[in-house]
Amino acid sequence: MANIDADDQAKLFIGGSRNPDDTLNKAEFLDMKFGNRHGLVTGATGTGKTVTLQVLAEGFSRAGVPVFASDIKGDLSGVAAKGEPKDFLAKRAEQIGFADYEFEQFPVIFWDLYGTKGHRVRTTIAEMGPLLLARLMDASEPQEGVLNIAFKLADKAGLPLLDLKDLTSLLNYMAENASELSKEFGLISKASVGSIQRALLVLEQQGAEHFFGEPALKITDIMRVNPNSGYGQISILAADKLMMNPRLYATFLLWLLSELFEELPEVGDPDKPKLVFFFDEAHLLFDEAPKVLLDRVEQVVRLIRSKGVGVYFVTQNPLDVPESVLAQLGNRVQHALRAYTPREQKAVKTAADTFRPNPAFDCATAITQLGTGEALVSTLGGKGAPSMVERTLVRPPSGRIGPLTDAERQSVMDRSPVLGIYDEDLDRESAFEMLGARAKQAADAAAARKAEDELEPAPPAGSGETTGWTLPGFGNKDDDEPKSRKTVGRSGYQRETIIEAAMKSVTRTVATQVGRAIVRGILGSLKR
Repeated sequence: MANIDADDQAKLFIGGSRNPDDTLNKAEFLDMKFGNRHGLVTGATGTGKTVTLQVLAEGFSRAGVPVFASDIKGDLSGVAAKGEPKDFLAKRAEQIGFADYEFEQFPVIFWDLYGTKGHRVRTTIAEMGPLLLARLMDASEPQEGVLNIAFKLADKAGLPLLDLKDLTSLLNYMAENASELSKEFGLISKASVGSIQRALLVLEQQGAEHFFGEPALKITDIMRVNPNSGYGQISILAADKLMMNPRLYATFLLWLLSELFEELPEVGDPDKPKLVFFFDEAHLLFDEAPKVLLDRVEQVVRLIRSKGVGVYFVTQNPLDVPESVLAQLGNRVQHALRAYTPREQKAVKTAADTFRPNPAFDCATAITQLGTGEALVSTLGGKGAPSMVERTLVRPPSGRIGPLTDAERQSVMDRSPVLGIYDEDLDRESAFEMLGARAKQAADAAAARKAEDELEPAPPAGSGETTGWTLPGFGNKDDDEPKSRKTVGRSGYQRETIIEAAMKSVTRTVATQVGRAIVRGILGSLKR
């Protein structure tokens, strides 16, 4: 077998396939120009999925493609350190004819919702939108309706929804003025508001308050290319603690995917992806998800390809991914599956049926006989047609197999290109402060009017200057609205006014437009 050029920019070397008699067949590659056609990595626990994920991440990074991946067990962090010589690694390289095998480290940015094992990563309530928030809360249909009204009210009144206390204060206001608001926005049940508030309390106890706030993550910071090496930056989300709340984990990754979809321009079919996104424990995304959300996910996966983003789902069982999404995944790596139960037998058959058959072996039988680090591989080639499935030994990674120590992780974070940008909380004026200030202003105005009324007769009806819409319970719009609009917008993160959205202008507004922008994207997040 010919030596493999590990620096080949056009293809990603996966491993070497074998003939039925265990002799070496050929090298298996993933063509970079089809890297945005999405993929699937499946296999039972302990069959080598994490190492395969690392090999793919290294390959994309080496080709100058930024990578985002979640690290469930902490093992993936080793990609930030140079690999260490091991007998089994040398043996695997020899088995597949990989004479150019070398160890190296890759540029990594660590992220963590909790800010302990990586840089803080956040978004605002307004940016997430009502659909994903309802999913996070497992909201019923009436509760989702109230959430939609809350966002509509915030958009209309210029109330920035940045964190959980902003949404809580707005819900309190809605409950106090339910009858008046219901006339304009539809029925607002105090019971539904109360149940949402209780759900928010549960979210807060589960750590969701760490996720909502500012400074919010800028997509450009996960799409960096190292200026020295030209390698794509590998962004690794520490998800060991996050997995204690699987719904938050799935919703966060889905929000990130929707942000990529909304923000990135159309690029058609580039020579290589603009970003590759690995969705580990992918079944969490689809478990008990409502049909409307599944439809949107399918739509995002289908359309984000033209934005140059490749989405790779990593899961134990191919049945975890809906057929409508499975059909969009062109690059497949199937590790061993067990076939002890009827469901497992069905999964084996499903996995076998999704591959282009190879007459040299029976696919379903091979899936149950694969060893650790061995997989069935089929990638897109030629004119985008899937290659014939091959039984493949996955190449050894160049980075370390296994986790970094805490000191090594901290050293990487101290050299991070985003150091100091996300590590401190920013709590600017938002709905919580504005509603409190307006309530106090309204109470003071009411007290003043009462005192005046006791001294002077009331003016004739219709003599006031109040025009337009104002928040019920807050008096004259002209008295308090200008003050409510004077907030400082965060640097580099701006949103469209209603007029600008209609004109499709590239200019962006600041301040409360984080909460006011009413143009929302495919998954309900704010659209740029």
